[in-house]
Amino acid sequence: MFDSVADRYDLTNTLMSLGQDRGWRLATTAAVGARSGDKVLDVAAGTAVSTVPFTRRGAFAVASDFSVGMLAAGAGRDLPKVAADALALPFADASFDAVAISFGLRNVSDVDAALTEFARVTRPGGRLVICEFSRPVWGWFDRAYRAYLLRPLPWIADLVSSNPDAYRYLADSIRAWPDQQSLADRIAAAGWTKVGWRNLTGGIVALHRATRG
Repeated sequence: MFDSVADRYDLTNTLMSLGQDRGWRLATTAAVGARSGDKVLDVAAGTAVSTVPFTRRGAFAVASDFSVGMLAAGAGRDLPKVAADALALPFADASFDAVAISFGLRNVSDVDAALTEFARVTRPGGRLVICEFSRPVWGWFDRAYRAYLLRPLPWIADLVSSNPDAYRYLADSIRAWPDQQSLADRIAAAGWTKVGWRNLTGGIVALHRATRG
């Protein structure tokens, strides 16, 4: 499915988020806090558009994704790319100072196993940052957002995406995703400590951050 939307993926995301995706990436980069010499793993990196900001901060950043087509669509971005399953990452224990995943966690087949795998490849004291769709904090905003997922979003996908049905699946996965506290509880259960989050765009997106014990 992701191979089929790879060519227009970044453009479609920008249009469907009304340009908010760029701000979400900036917030994610800041939350990771990568420094020169850090090793950062960007899981479900897609075309590696989310990975580039880490390299600009001097980090050694690796883009990994299950979809070879997505990685190929980002071939022009000069950084290491690895086709990898988030449930069985091909890296040694404690290989990275930080692991980030943006809008990919809800697409893995076993979220809890993925969170545990992220902990395995992160050094003690390292960071996890998850940028993911979440639950708007105001009732009226939540209702408006869910109406957007049901009507305008599929219409935009029909216009610009190479596979509109894929975006209908994505809308369904957003509606089924747990709220902020529920995800925080699952992160902690996977062995992460100092788990917290902050809302972006009124809770449409939540940025969770945790530390490897």
